Amino acid sequence: MDDYSKISSTVDALFGMGASSCMPHDITMTYSRTGRIREVRHNNVLLCTLRIDGGLAITVNFAHMLLRRKELREYCVEIDDDAAPFVADGRSVMASHVTHCGRHVRVSSDVPILYKGSVVAVGRAVLSGPMITGARRGVAVRVRDSLKRSNHTF
Repeated sequence: MDDYSKISSTVDALFGMGASSCMPHDITMTYSRTGRIREVRHNNVLLCTLRIDGGLAITVNFAHMLLRRKELREYCVEIDDDAAPFVADGRSVMASHVTHCGRHVRVSSDVPILYKGSVVAVGRAVLSGPMITGARRGVAVRVRDSLKRSNHTF
């Protein structure tokens, strides 16, 4: 199995079958000394990093690419107007500010965070989808990458 197929199958496993169709074919990868894939880039822009546990740490750029598929919304968290500027600056998402949570959001999964349909940040879910929708207090998603950190404008 070639490296592109490995990345594609990982993306499909994490974000639903067919999610890898949004990936460009001219990606480049950097490798560790042991030969494992470490980073995936497109036009020298970081898309994702492979984690030790087999998951992906995605960036805002990669989340934008994946959002071309409407099915990805089931793997996302949408926030309200009050939280959007703070989350875009890199602050965590509080459960009370979540307006929609996809049914495929799991604990410790990478989650694109949307505001009015566009990606403002990505992070790791602290709670599962049903827990986020039922909670009124506490952190729902810890932001790892945001528009401010990625040098995008909000």
